[in-house]
Amino acid sequence: METTEKNTIKGGEFLIKETTYQDIFIPEEFDEEQQMIAQTCRDFLASEVNPILDRIDSQEEGLMPLLMDKAGALGILGVSVPEEYGGFGKNFNTSMLVADVCGAGHSFAVALSAHTGIGTLPILYYGNEEQKAKYIPKLASGEWKAAYCLTEPNSGSDANSGKTKAKLSEDGKHYIITGQKMWITNGGFADIFIVFAKIDDDKNLTAFIVEKAFGGITMNPEEHKMGIKGSSTRQVFFNDCEVPVENMLSERENGFKIAVNILNIGRIKLSAAAIGASKATLNIAINYSNERIQFGRPISKYGAIRFKIAEIASKLYAVDAANYRAGQNIDDTYDQLVAGGMESGKARLKSVEQFAVECAILKVWGSEALDYTVDEGVQIYGGMGFSADAPMDRAYRDARINRIFEGTNEINRLLTVDMMLKRAMKGELDLMGPATAVAAELMSIPDFGEEDTTLFAAEKKVLANLKKAALMVAGAAVQKLMMTLSKEQEILMNIADMAGYVYVAESALLRTEKLVSMRGEEACADQLDLLKIYLVEAVDGIAKAGKEALWAFAEGDEQRMMLVGLRRFTKMEPFNVKDARQRVAQKLIEANKYIF
Repeated sequence: METTEKNTIKGGEFLIKETTYQDIFIPEEFDEEQQMIAQTCRDFLASEVNPILDRIDSQEEGLMPLLMDKAGALGILGVSVPEEYGGFGKNFNTSMLVADVCGAGHSFAVALSAHTGIGTLPILYYGNEEQKAKYIPKLASGEWKAAYCLTEPNSGSDANSGKTKAKLSEDGKHYIITGQKMWITNGGFADIFIVFAKIDDDKNLTAFIVEKAFGGITMNPEEHKMGIKGSSTRQVFFNDCEVPVENMLSERENGFKIAVNILNIGRIKLSAAAIGASKATLNIAINYSNERIQFGRPISKYGAIRFKIAEIASKLYAVDAANYRAGQNIDDTYDQLVAGGMESGKARLKSVEQFAVECAILKVWGSEALDYTVDEGVQIYGGMGFSADAPMDRAYRDARINRIFEGTNEINRLLTVDMMLKRAMKGELDLMGPATAVAAELMSIPDFGEEDTTLFAAEKKVLANLKKAALMVAGAAVQKLMMTLSKEQEILMNIADMAGYVYVAESALLRTEKLVSMRGEEACADQLDLLKIYLVEAVDGIAKAGKEALWAFAEGDEQRMMLVGLRRFTKMEPFNVKDARQRVAQKLIEANKYIF
């Protein structure tokens, strides 16, 4: 019975449906085996990666492939690869946990995620039996390393406009690929390239599995980058590269779909990795604040520093909750599809595609939480934060790429709204019904009713109102702007921010509620503080984004009425957020690390 209950929520429905805490998974629920996998990853970073970060950044010859070999020997590269291909066959949320822990590994984390994600998964999910049997075991063990060749000098966000060409040889045995790819992670040492090209005058891309050994592949020297300096990034040139016809991946012109679906997975994994990196950065910052003495005492005793520590912690607690909530939704949908008779690879893709909206939101929220963390981390370090000899230098520079990787945050914000509206048009998501109901509610007298004083009642009410605020603004924008809405990028980004705050705040609420059900209210005092700190941020963020959007497209009485509605929907009882931050910071400072 429980599984069916759990699967009632579909992607994007968080805005219009209530989720109960029983329906979600929280990071505190990982079992012993999953904890052991996470510990293996932690130990690997501690012994093999962290002691040689400078050597990795100087791109010492053969060092990154060697680290990948060692990770492969421990099974880290094959966590989500099925057992018949040499992996552990673990679920999606376990692979999220690996991304989370390994996210603290700087350039190694980038090489690892490119190999296990965009390098391996296209073959695992789209390959035929022969392709999977030939390539996946070697990729899972690390014997072969993988790279993904999509971006070109003139096609970045607009991936389908690539110019790389493939034409069939006269004997019909090979596709001959010609073109240039750039920003190719792992390019310098990859044995396998997933290459996207257009056959003849096709409108859409086709994907190919290209072995370096096929020949006709040359490269520019390593790119000099702001951060992730130890990650191999090359331009790759295909000069009449002969690829056997049996190495076409999936069907002709299915490449763009492969690229989009694999990027969905990349987005949510990037969020997990970004939060993992944030936790490691916060640990270093707390540590330093306890050691640095100013005016006769550690700087961790000062309110301004404690503000930073608690503010970071509230963001990590909330996005972490959202990451594993979405990961479990994907796993539950996968189980349901397989039970219904769908082939495993197809079910995995379908389940991730179902939650593409959440993946886009999380990519934005995870990468921006990391940027906030490293920025405040530098500030906590003060002058030492600006020194290249202190750890914040690398953390700060390495973080910046994450808002560009896997589709820029601007593209992901636009996609969030675009995907929800498309689903609404197809009748898959009833957005307009609830939006119309909210519009009608604006005309009525507010129902103050009996005040519910039970635990979480106030927070749930705030959240229900935040959903109404997002629906009101989105519904009005759709009605008012109709066909021109797609050109109004700033308004779309306002709406995306409202939706993102709702999703992440609700995830934090559900995580806290579930923890209280497991441990009791008293044991969760810190988590209740973290939830409320984040809820204050979400209320303010939604009020600001909603106001900007309404000022931009509504006018006259309609604008006045909706602004009154927005104020009504972004109300929150006064809460001493300063004291809550001080309590949270105190716990972290005593533990000398992030503990949630």
